[in-house]
Amino acid sequence: MMNSLKLLRYIHTNRFDSQSKGGFTLIELLVGIVLAGLVITPLMNFMLNILTTQRQEEAKANTDQELQSTINYITQDLRQAIYIYDADGLNNISTHTQPGIKDQIPPLAPVTGCDASTNCTPVLVFWKRDFKPEILSRCTSESIDCLANTNLDDTFVYSLVVYYLIENNPVNTTESNTARIARFQINDGVKDPRNFNNYIEPPDNGFQFFNLRVPGLTIKDKMNRWQKANENYTNSVATLVDFIDISASTKQQNCPANMQQVPAIASGFYACVDSINTTAQVHLRGNAIARIRNDATCDIASVYCPSVSVQVQGSGLLSRN
Repeated sequence: MMNSLKLLRYIHTNRFDSQSKGGFTLIELLVGIVLAGLVITPLMNFMLNILTTQRQEEAKANTDQELQSTINYITQDLRQAIYIYDADGLNNISTHTQPGIKDQIPPLAPVTGCDASTNCTPVLVFWKRDFKPEILSRCTSESIDCLANTNLDDTFVYSLVVYYLIENNPVNTTESNTARIARFQINDGVKDPRNFNNYIEPPDNGFQFFNLRVPGLTIKDKMNRWQKANENYTNSVATLVDFIDISASTKQQNCPANMQQVPAIASGFYACVDSINTTAQVHLRGNAIARIRNDATCDIASVYCPSVSVQVQGSGLLSRN
């Protein structure tokens, strides 16, 4: 009898001990999950916000850096300019009654990267002197001594440079769905000083030297009548920078009274040009958010749509004489 009582007491004690040592109940698990969710969800949102902000800041930093590099490059280019075309030259075709060069440069004269199927808008078009280092022989004869002479002189050639705003949506490329700035250049050739019928370096296809003897009362009229050579261009339009904003500015009159705005509606790349004084104001605006979302539009007032501007005067002026 005593053994039976001991057995019952042992079973009763161990039953309660096993219950006290067992797992959580379903209600306890549900309460734990809810409490964990209340703690983890804000932390996850906080981490996601940090990652999103970091991506946006990196995109803005990259855009700032690219815009500054681009404006510096354009500035160096423009400082060598001897003539800059304003809107009158870029919006009109070349005729005797209404001179212009719209039909002499891409896209009306198609080249790779800026043909009739793309929305290429010329913004900056100018003539400049292009430096050619160590290309001319110092000898004036073709003697053996001269041929063995490796001392070479520098020279300059004239070049026509065009900067474009290209707004088309690329297909199967790495370019963005915003806009980009592209550059086109054709150079004159370097003639052999020992024989002017030969070229040390030939001119680019389509290059034609500007002629100040054509009809016109002003330098502007004469330069606006420039005609390309009677051959197709072979140089390409090369992309300089991507992620340029294409949102139209709310201000339609952005330029000083003595300058013409190109193009007429200002977006992420436009210029104010004074052809008479060979001066241009260049304005760029990027779209950093488009680096994260392809379909992103740009709020002009946003810090993620940075802008840079510069005013540059060319190094020379053309004379009618």
